[in-house]
Amino acid sequence: MAAEDKKITLKSSDGEQFEVDEAVVMESQTICHMIEDKCADNGIPLPNVNSKILSKVIEYCNKHAQAAKPVADGAADGASALSPAEDLKNWDAEFIKVDHATLFDLSLAANYLDIKELPARPSPT
Repeated sequence: MAAEDKKITLKSSDGEQFEVDEAVVMESQTICHMIEDKCADNGIPLPNVNSKILSKVIEYCNKHAQAAKPVADGAADGASALSPAEDLKNWDAEFIKVDHATLFDLSLAANYLDIKELPARPSPT
């Protein structure tokens, strides 16, 4: 079974369960290590992430996992006004247009799950 076919169950702090493709959750280094250590067979509890934030994190990881897939040669020949990297950057900018509390929770989740690219994390300036 290919990684993109395997499902991993993530359990939020408030008890909600999310079935997610393994390729998507591999965006998180924390979850990646849990899978490598064979700790994902009965689901992965995430006691520091509630269901609202976990669903946003999954949305983010799904978008980035899809963007990481190779693009067909024909699609890269100017079919879109934006390059895939620019499109993803714009999507990221829209993704973090949330209230301060949600942004803070996303930042905490990004840190806890070790998702390096999650833009909710404060960038050094």
